[in-house]
Amino acid sequence: MKFQKPKGTKDILPKDTWKWHYVEKTIQEVMSLYNFGEIRVPTFEYTELFKRGVGTETDIVGKEMYTFLDKNGDSLTLRPEGTASVMRSYLENGLGGVNPIHKMYYITNMFRYEKPQAGRYREHTQFGAEIIGSSSYLADVEVILLAKEVFNRLGIMNFRLKINSIGKPEERKNYINTLKEYLNSHIEGLSEESKKRIDTNTLRVLDSKNPADKAITDNAPKILDSLTAESRERFDNVLNELARLGVDFEVDYRVVRGLDYYSDTTFEFLSESLGAQDAIGGGGRYDGLVEQLGGKPTPGIGFGSGIERVIMVAEANGFTFGEQAVPFIFFASFGEEARTKAYELMIALRKANVACECDLLDRSFKAQMREANRLGAKYVCILGEDELKKGTVMLKNMANSAQEEVPFDKIMERAV
Repeated sequence: MKFQKPKGTKDILPKDTWKWHYVEKTIQEVMSLYNFGEIRVPTFEYTELFKRGVGTETDIVGKEMYTFLDKNGDSLTLRPEGTASVMRSYLENGLGGVNPIHKMYYITNMFRYEKPQAGRYREHTQFGAEIIGSSSYLADVEVILLAKEVFNRLGIMNFRLKINSIGKPEERKNYINTLKEYLNSHIEGLSEESKKRIDTNTLRVLDSKNPADKAITDNAPKILDSLTAESRERFDNVLNELARLGVDFEVDYRVVRGLDYYSDTTFEFLSESLGAQDAIGGGGRYDGLVEQLGGKPTPGIGFGSGIERVIMVAEANGFTFGEQAVPFIFFASFGEEARTKAYELMIALRKANVACECDLLDRSFKAQMREANRLGAKYVCILGEDELKKGTVMLKNMANSAQEEVPFDKIMERAV
């Protein structure tokens, strides 16, 4: 039987993982600058958490979750998104009583049963951040700036930031009723998917990529016209601050996001490098989520971004991810005693934090030198019978082919 990875998953091989390390380190550095602490939550949660937090009529809960019964008969779900799990942890660990505000981030895998597309996998890796406890419009700006900074440091400058406000729950409810009336009056022209969504997840009709749906919703009532003066002022404060800081954005009434917990500010970062599925990240405010999960009313805002997509866009922009780590010194030896001594010297250098490698296949000297060259080693320590007797190695600089005889205890001094 030939085993293959499941559909919608991906092997990340050593030739590529160094890029991931670079991206993850960049994320960690930016998060530290913005004073966000890392949180790690379980890979699976009780299914009810996502039903209550994300919404039973969303695509995630309705179509995409990996749900199973454990041996105790409990329904568990592999994590499809990060915010609900972070909020569960926030409540369960009583973080609200420890500090009035929490800034947390995560880098972790997510699971969604959906059609695999460019940069979109059924198991993918996401980074995200949450600010819990602040209702200030500056928290909205902070999260947007945080995401933008990560993208910029990875060479992604050519994105578009689209932003919208979907208002408070009551405003959204009134708007949805107005939107339903409009959509029902044009129902014959809508796609089958959008017809179903009118009564289950109305706002997502605005987000449809179907050309017929887009033509109809071009003239639909706009949610910004349904906001109260207070909500509109709050949104204007976000926009004005972004403009003051030189952040380019576009107000787009179609940015409604796909999860029930969103309110007020919603936003997306888009890149043409990804084709039709062009989102590289997005998020918004979720002031009612903590209360929805059984806690006290607590404001919050966050975002998430798929690392697979970020790497795709960065590569399309010619970003180099720094340099791939290579062995600093390669030990090329011939003869059993020389091999043993070479290994001993290599281990000593590794303890001193010098990256080393040697031949483990008993290959010829010529083959060992080819391997050192393939690996990109900076130096080669050549050790044979003569060198062993003198207590030296022949140290070869692979950049200019210069060689010198070096005592065993001077290798690091001469090479580093």
